[in-house]
Amino acid sequence: MKELSLHVYDLLENSIAAKASIIELTIRDSIKDNIYHFTIKDNGKGMSPDFLAKVTDPWTTTRTTRKVGIGLPLIKMNTESAGGGMKIESELGKGTTLQFWFQHNHLDRPPMGDLAGTIVMLCSQYEEIQFIYKHITDVDEFIFDTNEVKEVLDGMSMHDITIIKYLKEMIQENLEEIRYND
Repeated sequence: MKELSLHVYDLLENSIAAKASIIELTIRDSIKDNIYHFTIKDNGKGMSPDFLAKVTDPWTTTRTTRKVGIGLPLIKMNTESAGGGMKIESELGKGTTLQFWFQHNHLDRPPMGDLAGTIVMLCSQYEEIQFIYKHITDVDEFIFDTNEVKEVLDGMSMHDITIIKYLKEMIQENLEEIRYND
């Protein structure tokens, strides 16, 4: 995957597949500290210690449609090639926390891509899940919580194309305001 937003999409889909009802994405984007740090935390079904120990092996997957799972191995490879790393903690019945990070200025760090579009696509597709997205920069922070959005929408669906367009623009404007970095 050539963009971090595509990795984020794939990894958030793992949380969705794990039947999470709350998914939190926190991004710490600091040029000052030379770090691009991502945390994805969910309250899904979690993983057993045995499965967790081999989860970065591409031949390990819970899918029944194919026998490979490349999302976690790929992000692990990308972080390590860009001066970063990855850590996963999980407990059966309680959920999973995935952290991965890059040196911000590393030549091999993929660009962010369309993160606002990724967030809105998932939120509109899975309205029953609470998504909390927090982006922290050296300047400020931005928080997007679908429960707050639903309250403001007062029953309107996030599937509506006008709402999707508005939310994407709103997220993008807020990211630019806090001077997020691609």
